[in-house]
Amino acid sequence: MKRLLCLIAMLALTAAWGAAYAAEQESAPATTGASAPAAAQAPAPKAPNQPPTYFVPTLPAELSLCGTRVPLERRMVAEQLERELIIVVHDPAQVIMWLKRAWRYFPYIEGRLKAKGMPQDIKYLAVAESSLIHYIRSPAGAVGPWQFMAATGRKYGLRINRWYDDRRNVALATQAALSYLSDLHQEFDSWPLAMAAYNCGENRVAREIKEQATKDYFDLSLPRETQRYIYRILAAKLVISDPQSYGYVLPPEARWEPMAGQSVTLTLKKPVHLTVVAQAAGTSYRMLRELNPELRRRYLPKGRVTVVVPPGHGQDLAARLQKMQPATSPQNEVYVVRRGDSLGAIARRHGVSLNEIKDANDLEGDCVIVPGQRLNIPEK
Repeated sequence: MKRLLCLIAMLALTAAWGAAYAAEQESAPATTGASAPAAAQAPAPKAPNQPPTYFVPTLPAELSLCGTRVPLERRMVAEQLERELIIVVHDPAQVIMWLKRAWRYFPYIEGRLKAKGMPQDIKYLAVAESSLIHYIRSPAGAVGPWQFMAATGRKYGLRINRWYDDRRNVALATQAALSYLSDLHQEFDSWPLAMAAYNCGENRVAREIKEQATKDYFDLSLPRETQRYIYRILAAKLVISDPQSYGYVLPPEARWEPMAGQSVTLTLKKPVHLTVVAQAAGTSYRMLRELNPELRRRYLPKGRVTVVVPPGHGQDLAARLQKMQPATSPQNEVYVVRRGDSLGAIARRHGVSLNEIKDANDLEGDCVIVPGQRLNIPEK
């Protein structure tokens, strides 16, 4: 009973306070913005945190790839391109690096495309393949900016042996890639199909064309990686050709300029260490490695060789080399595989990486070694 009486008293008191406040409001004079007291002009409470706003790129009205119209009016085509474009645009670190490397490597690639009468859009294939990273190696064993497998690289004239891997040389690999793509275009009479074949192989593309009874790339159902491949090339084209439309501005001072070099041909009676060559050329070991990414070892092999040095550093290089103390020939260590050995264990035992030991022996992918097999152990 006491609790009930207390509750009734509290309700009555609250009602009285409410009536008094209403009467006070009715008797107060009306105010305008100009004559209101300072308290009336206090800022409104802060709005709740707003969700972040994301940039959603839109597709152009028209788009082509190597002169072939992209049918954006088809839902599946538009959606696949939108997907790749959104993924690309929202990876700013990658896009910035694309733009920097494009300034370095595109001038050479564009020159070769023009000389061969091939579409300029082909340069974006290298972006999709490797992000224009010359030393990159895929899990399957493809190497370099154009991601050549060893067999295909050798077919198109690239040296891949214990001394050289031309797949890592942008100039040499570009020439080989354009020859390969030209052959694929001759076979399929379509640049999109040639690009697809570059990715998954001409036999696979030819088989799918026959089975699906169409030569229109945009109607073909291909392996998922290849299906995305052409759209990634298109996304790279859109962003790199017009970065400002997608929120990217690269000032001139931030660009990576092409690397200049001077080719010098030498005739060596025995292998010469790159440090000796660098000293004779008045440059550094590191610069020689940068200008000659195809070199796999620390020595130039004996015989007739070509090396790239900084501009102006190649004059009389052969004569200066002869005057310097000759380098000792590298002692090649050979390991004979024993039962229970694995490449990884052999590499760890000799303090080299798995890829280095594969490179030194022209091994690719998940290769199998057998007891009695002789392996070259690269220098540390």
